[in-house]
Amino acid sequence: MIFLLALLPLCASLTDAADKPYHFGFKKSKNGQPASIDQEGFKDILVKHGAIFTGDPSKKDLYLTFDNGYENGYTAKILDILKAKKVPAIFFVTGHYVKDQPELLKRMTAEGHLIGNHSWSHPDMTRVSNEKIRDELDRVKEQVAQVTGQQQMRYLRPPRGIFSDRTLAASKALGYTHVFWSVAYNDWNINAQKGWKYAHDKVMAQLHPGAVILLHAVSKDNADAMGQIIDDARKQGYEFKSLDEMQVHTP
Repeated sequence: MIFLLALLPLCASLTDAADKPYHFGFKKSKNGQPASIDQEGFKDILVKHGAIFTGDPSKKDLYLTFDNGYENGYTAKILDILKAKKVPAIFFVTGHYVKDQPELLKRMTAEGHLIGNHSWSHPDMTRVSNEKIRDELDRVKEQVAQVTGQQQMRYLRPPRGIFSDRTLAASKALGYTHVFWSVAYNDWNINAQKGWKYAHDKVMAQLHPGAVILLHAVSKDNADAMGQIIDDARKQGYEFKSLDEMQVHTP
């Protein structure tokens, strides 16, 4: 009994460590150099669970990803541009989006894009149980399948970019690969749009080989800049790829 009691503090500390929340962040790319998470304190955890934040730094591939928590009237325009430019993307959707925008979901899959999981109700996953995580993810997957026929859902982006060792392990056990990002800017604030050139310049300044680009489809600036971003990236020798084409790379 004394031995078991002595182990209790150790068990508690291990549990606390697994539940330590991290907010994803990174050192931005400059002059085409790789973005970095070396100083963020969570690199080992991401590697341990096979999470993605960038692709192969030796290949000029780009991976376009969108977070779609709600619709703000710009996704159709984004899809028009992606179709015209023959660029694949993945859209991470919430339960609200699934219920509210079934026709856009159908269009995404019909035009060859992936739909990823952004959780049903957008909670901080580190503050809910593993059972709740399963429910959050299963509801999105099942409803997307009913709407679009997409039976597989392999990719997950955690709400707010918050995660822990435990939440990554729980999601991985359900068959998900966490997808973070290596290019981003403050685009989600619909009250702070600054014009297409601002969005274009923010994205272009951070491009690097293997970049996973995070954009929010609620941004008018992103929709207006999308075509120019694609054209200018291609002029620099970049090629847009689907996440399904990414070769696993350990940063």
